[in-house]
Amino acid sequence: MKRTLYALATLLLMGGATTQYLANAASNEADTQPAQSTRSADITGTWIAEFQEHKWRGVSETLWITMRANTKRDRHGFNFTIPLKDLDGLAISRGHNGKSSVAFQLPREAGVFAFDGQFVDDAGSGTFDFTISETYVRDMGRLGYKSLGQDKLLQLAIHDVTTSFVKELDKLGFADLSYDDLLASAIHGLTPEYIRDIRRFGYKDITHDEFIAMRIHGVTVEYIEEMAALGFSDLPYDELLAARIHGVSTDFVGEFQEIGFNLKSLDKLVELRIHGVSPAYVQSFVDAGYDNAPLKEYVQMRIHGVSEQFVETMGKLGYDNVSMDKLVEMKIHGVTSSYVSELADLGYKNIPVNKLVEMRIHGVSASFVREVKEAGYTPRVNKLIEMRIHGVSPRMLKATKG
Repeated sequence: MKRTLYALATLLLMGGATTQYLANAASNEADTQPAQSTRSADITGTWIAEFQEHKWRGVSETLWITMRANTKRDRHGFNFTIPLKDLDGLAISRGHNGKSSVAFQLPREAGVFAFDGQFVDDAGSGTFDFTISETYVRDMGRLGYKSLGQDKLLQLAIHDVTTSFVKELDKLGFADLSYDDLLASAIHGLTPEYIRDIRRFGYKDITHDEFIAMRIHGVTVEYIEEMAALGFSDLPYDELLAARIHGVSTDFVGEFQEIGFNLKSLDKLVELRIHGVSPAYVQSFVDAGYDNAPLKEYVQMRIHGVSEQFVETMGKLGYDNVSMDKLVEMKIHGVTSSYVSELADLGYKNIPVNKLVEMRIHGVSASFVREVKEAGYTPRVNKLIEMRIHGVSPRMLKATKG
């Protein structure tokens, strides 16, 4: 059951063919109907589609299609893109005008999808039949995938899981994969080529789940090569994956190098990404005169919300040469620009940072100062702090004066 839930979850993270399942996980796990009863069965459903351009996917023209199917056990929903070159008999393409009846096919080794319907301009809809290939069912059974019911055969066809794909994974050391793991391999693009390419860099003991994680988080051959060129070669698997998960891109590393931080610690780079310390953030403080600060101080500032705007606003109020640790103290204890401005309006100007922090620690609010003044007193900052420490309230002051 755990494996099934994992596989269904991974379907939402697809790269080339994003899929959304309406199927019930428990029903899929229990789908053990004998292959003989499904070999000649047709699965029917409906479809809607739209022509789209996806040059970034490496194909110039695609059909974005949504399919809804009913099998003997469940209802299924799929959303994915199909390169037009994979379709047989579709006589129209992107830019189509008017209404046209269509009949086309999507041949897969697992079976054939036959679509009928109509396109109005670039959008179409209709019905489809899926005819399961008996040869595929037999060959998959010989490879260890027996008792494939309609639901699983439909999924294998959608994701174009071929017998040659299964055999190639077997040769690479991934024999006897569960159905869920096999499907996850196809969904996330864990191709034999990818496995061989990654192993060239020394990652020879990577498990199937680890390979899937690499694909999900975008660990590509190019990323490994570019990181190596920046001095991060032969990274352990965990570090490589952590760097990718947290967005330590080659651009991120390069931009830090451009502003004078030639970082050699991958852990430090991950820490910077986790806390949102970007090269632009650091540069803004360098431009403001904080050019010799270690990166750990920038991390502390980001953790406590010391923004460029906060520094700029406080500078306009006369606090333009505050050290980084004092800026952090101010944020921690709530010394805001509005607090400083309110105190200034009450006649308390140019208060040292350490006294502002002390005032906030002991609860000397602007309203407290205002009420004290309304009671007829204008004590100095130290006296205000003492009053709060000892519980002297404005009401007590008024009673004493009366």
